[in-house]
Amino acid sequence: MPRKTDKRERLVQAAKVLIHQQGFNLTTLADIAQEADVPLGNVYYYFKTKEAIGEAVIGKRAAEYADMLARLDEIPEPASRIRGFIDSSVEDLELIARYGCAVGGLCQELGKQGGSLADQAAKLLHDILEWTEKQFRAIGYADKAADYALNLVSSIQGMHLLTHTFKDPQLAKRQTETLLSWLESTLGMKLAPVAIRKPEVETEAAY
Repeated sequence: MPRKTDKRERLVQAAKVLIHQQGFNLTTLADIAQEADVPLGNVYYYFKTKEAIGEAVIGKRAAEYADMLARLDEIPEPASRIRGFIDSSVEDLELIARYGCAVGGLCQELGKQGGSLADQAAKLLHDILEWTEKQFRAIGYADKAADYALNLVSSIQGMHLLTHTFKDPQLAKRQTETLLSWLESTLGMKLAPVAIRKPEVETEAAY
């Protein structure tokens, strides 16, 4: 028989979901314990502070990002990797419409108060920018790679914000078409949808 998910993992997963749904500051340890079906007293055995749970959630998001980028890197052509990245950004649009971008929202919230957690969350988007810039460099746009990466990632974050604000997944779909048109015009090629290997265990989309 497979082992049941241990309590620590259940707490981290519960915290990840709740922080996305209601924000870091409004999520309490009692909320997390209830969601994870773990006695509140046990939470302190694994995490001495709420910030420690925040660090664990960011670490889990980072691992999900790393897995997503590793799967994208299996695609032979860098332009197709970028297309795959754009496609992945519009997965779970109903969830984005309801709660916003899990990582973008967390970065916004923590960025207002600063500190170590804010820096750790910001690194998630930094890593995405760095990966995207690397793809444009591989295509041959060394001089414009940083600008193109910034335009792409900021456009995706913006469409997630508006999708959440107006609770309308169609906004993201329309902006995706605009992004693809820009990208195809920039690269001078038509980008067909690509098949991306799915993770062995399905989780909430990282992006």
